[in-house]
Amino acid sequence: MSVLRLAIPSPLRRLFDYLPPEDLPLAEVDKLAPGTRLLVPFGRRKVTGYLLEVAQASDVARGQLKRALTVIDQQPALPADLLQLCLWASNYYHHPQGEVFSAAFPRRLREGKERQPPGQAGWTLTTQGKGLPAGALQRSPKQALALALLQNGQPVSAARLQAEAISPAVLRALAEKGLIERCTIAAETRPASSRPGLNPTDEQARVLSALRADATGFKCHLLEGVTGSGKTEIYLQLITDCLARGQQALVLIPEIGLTPQTLRRFEARFDADIAVLHSGLTEAQRYQSWEAARAGTAHIVIGTRSAVFTPLANAGLIIVDEEHDGSYKQQDGFRYSARDVAVKRGQLLGCSVLLGSATPSLESMHNALSGRYHHHRLTARAGTAQIPELSVLDVRKKPLSAGLSAELVAAIKAALDRGEQALLFLNRRGYAPVLQCHDCGWISECNACDARMTVHRRENRLRCHHCGARHTLPADCPHCHSKHLLAKGLGTEQTEVRLRELFGRYPVFRVDSDSMQGRDSMAALTEEINRGEPAILLGTQMLTKGHHFPAVTLVAVLDADALLFSADFRGEERMAQLLTQVGGRAGRANLPGRVMLQSHYPDHPSMQQMLTAGYAEQARNMLELRKQGGLPPFGQIVVLRADCSDARYTEDFLAQLRQEVGTSLPAGVSLIGPLPSPMQRRAGRHRFQLLATALDRKRLHNAASLLISRAESMKVRKGLKWSVDIDPQDLF
Repeated sequence: MSVLRLAIPSPLRRLFDYLPPEDLPLAEVDKLAPGTRLLVPFGRRKVTGYLLEVAQASDVARGQLKRALTVIDQQPALPADLLQLCLWASNYYHHPQGEVFSAAFPRRLREGKERQPPGQAGWTLTTQGKGLPAGALQRSPKQALALALLQNGQPVSAARLQAEAISPAVLRALAEKGLIERCTIAAETRPASSRPGLNPTDEQARVLSALRADATGFKCHLLEGVTGSGKTEIYLQLITDCLARGQQALVLIPEIGLTPQTLRRFEARFDADIAVLHSGLTEAQRYQSWEAARAGTAHIVIGTRSAVFTPLANAGLIIVDEEHDGSYKQQDGFRYSARDVAVKRGQLLGCSVLLGSATPSLESMHNALSGRYHHHRLTARAGTAQIPELSVLDVRKKPLSAGLSAELVAAIKAALDRGEQALLFLNRRGYAPVLQCHDCGWISECNACDARMTVHRRENRLRCHHCGARHTLPADCPHCHSKHLLAKGLGTEQTEVRLRELFGRYPVFRVDSDSMQGRDSMAALTEEINRGEPAILLGTQMLTKGHHFPAVTLVAVLDADALLFSADFRGEERMAQLLTQVGGRAGRANLPGRVMLQSHYPDHPSMQQMLTAGYAEQARNMLELRKQGGLPPFGQIVVLRADCSDARYTEDFLAQLRQEVGTSLPAGVSLIGPLPSPMQRRAGRHRFQLLATALDRKRLHNAASLLISRAESMKVRKGLKWSVDIDPQDLF
């Protein structure tokens, strides 16, 4: 008998066998190709399953096999290269295959709906509509107008009808009368072209020559270029070459906020169809982009993390911009690294992969220095721009007003008076991180997390930034009823208020996840800032990620000390990356730049290294320390996390798991824990973790398989959840 072996989106790490649909001829069963979607019964639900093979036997008795309901696709929805990629990702990240396949599809296809060809949504006349006599709808002028526009027999786009002031209600009314019906106006494939770019510098020309020599076939390149050195121009020239070969380019960016400026630069440079994919779009928009990329009508695809799974008809180049950014690692569910998946995808497609950053991750730097990646460097800024002057401002014993020292206030004033812009970095949103009673010492703590509630004055609330809990800001202490409540610590709201008091003549733009709520808010802000008028930008990490603000000449880090002390072994790397990136926003045009770091620890070795060494030298020093400690990229780590409402039960589960694997672990693998997470309680759940470490990746993956197998065989109380994180970016 023929058996359909399917991956089903579920937490179970196994495949499921089904009998073919009853109405499917036997001759057609063996023609079903991997990647085809089927609608199948699963428990009490009907779900979309993904075919991996047509087998001739099953371990399950025929009488116990359920029958698939229907075949959704005439042709596989998932191309062969993406099928291979999903299988690899499932194996590497030890994640259920069905959930990995599900992540590769837009929602419409995950829900089992039929594919729609790429193109514009439109309307066309039905047979009944074509036979309608002229003037039949005189009582409804809008309906008559809609029919008149459709009378030539050609479909009309919904956008065109909307431009003629024909509402969706009018179109629905005509559809209900059977006169018109929805359709898709097929997209036309057109050749892509590009406009002339900038004349490359000597360094850029040398890098371009090396990259072009390896333009065909798979090779992974690391482009390490200081901020403002023209990495984007390198990308644009390589994409020009790619389009000239008739191929597509996939460009990954770390944040949605970078999409508008990236799209503007690409649209100014290329006469091509560009598809955009990120979570800020509607599902319909994302699906259209997905289909356009799959059909090849989109020449360039720009997207965030999940876009790495976008199907491409003829891939020629994959670019991962700001490759060091932690946003490329999914932190829940299917915990994959889009950067690493992109490298594997390039290998499967046989095309070049370019990783770019001013502050490469230590993993990528190690791969480049060891010869696994081809290493290219840009050491100077493009044009006449110079690397900004960096200084540490000792604020010990000095008065600070909302985090601002007198020296910094003077520097901001001088920049504004010269008609320039200042950018202030403070990685803490809200007004203050703590609300405390001055009389009894009560502190506003979250009831569900081991964390304090943040004061948000503008909305008059206390908010937990971990579980999202919100409470009205109290007028008195809930413990002693004192009115003396103090907002302690510093947040962007508080500094914004002070800046407006000091510099009322100039606009102050606050950039954090509270202020940048709308879909187009970051694009509108960037457009406003790039007019070049004197202004102050104040924000969190959202401001550091690749933005180009030509008029910014002063950058200040208000609390550099917050980055100095971290329990995570990646803390020093992240500090060096963040300070280098935020400092790189200064002096990117013809005006000289200046970077000021306010610190109570100006003599700290990490702070001194920022002054005396560039990121490249710092990275090499950090790599040596990692090597001595057997830490990534030289050693490997897997984390198995568990959480439950009962702290003791969660810890006991991991302790029992450790005992279960006992001496079965491969040689050279060590287990650490179970340990409580630094924030042990979050959203009412107690969190513990078990770490497996080894110098050998293969042995560690074998250990991960053993841990997962034993964990799946253990009976656990309802409510306990556990997960595995391969190559974790955050241990805490």
